[in-house]
Amino acid sequence: MSTLVLTGVAVLVLAWLVMRWVEGNGRSVPDPGWIGAVAMLFLGGAVLVAGRQVRTFRDGESGASMTPLRAARTLVLGQAAALTGAALTGWYAAIILVLLPDSDIESQRSRIWPFAIHALIAIALAVAGMLVQRWCRIRPRDDGDEEDLDELNGYADR
Repeated sequence: MSTLVLTGVAVLVLAWLVMRWVEGNGRSVPDPGWIGAVAMLFLGGAVLVAGRQVRTFRDGESGASMTPLRAARTLVLGQAAALTGAALTGWYAAIILVLLPDSDIESQRSRIWPFAIHALIAIALAVAGMLVQRWCRIRPRDDGDEEDLDELNGYADR
């Protein structure tokens, strides 16, 4: 979690500096395309579907087969989604901070809302990645499992 926060804050600071420089040179902050929001939603959904498959296999609820490589790839996909979501959240938040001083102007205020929506979707992507990472964890074994295994191996009477 701290890596995600540090990533988001680092991107926020760097993007804020770059966007301030862009605005200082007489250019305007580019508007976000809705393709980016759709891509983040699609990626978040795909990560959740893959993670759910690993979770159901881990919990023994599914008869489907799962290879360790596929489970590991799903874990890495969850990590990538979480980091990407954190970085994009920092990016969109930085642009919002650059536009915020002029938010009393209607045209600027209408430019802030798409960035805010993108930031919320980026947060959702990060949360989806963190959730999938949690689903990919192997649960700790119960103490009773080791005792049962020892009894089966004949070590209980030592």
